[in-house]
Amino acid sequence: MIRLAAPEDAGQLFGLNERFNGPSGTTVEDMARSLGDNPRELVIVADCEGTLAGFVCVQVKYSFCYERPSAEITEVFVDEGYRRAGLGRKLLEFAERMAAERFGVSELTVLTGGDNFPAQGLYEGAGFEREDEAVFMKELP
Repeated sequence: MIRLAAPEDAGQLFGLNERFNGPSGTTVEDMARSLGDNPRELVIVADCEGTLAGFVCVQVKYSFCYERPSAEITEVFVDEGYRRAGLGRKLLEFAERMAAERFGVSELTVLTGGDNFPAQGLYEGAGFEREDEAVFMKELP
């Protein structure tokens, strides 16, 4: 079942996030609090009979420059034992629907590594189109 995450999912999400991103410096308690209190993020999970198999995070951004908010998919992860079963696409489809219904966004963006071909295939298969933009980043002291 694909659904929105709840604070009680924090323990399992913590483990999934560590497998995906490595140690993040956050705690289970921080995650639970964010799941309950962050109105600008959607966290969607794939729940396989009580075991969380993956998640997608969507950040919603508002700007005075634009009439409608925009949204970015910032995290997509399906645990290794559950891959190649369509869960990634189902998570993305649910994320699209929820972002449109809850926030009125009309488009989603997602960034991935230039050599992350499995992710690129997932996004293209789900209807995302490649943009020709450069991404810059600067670490701050």
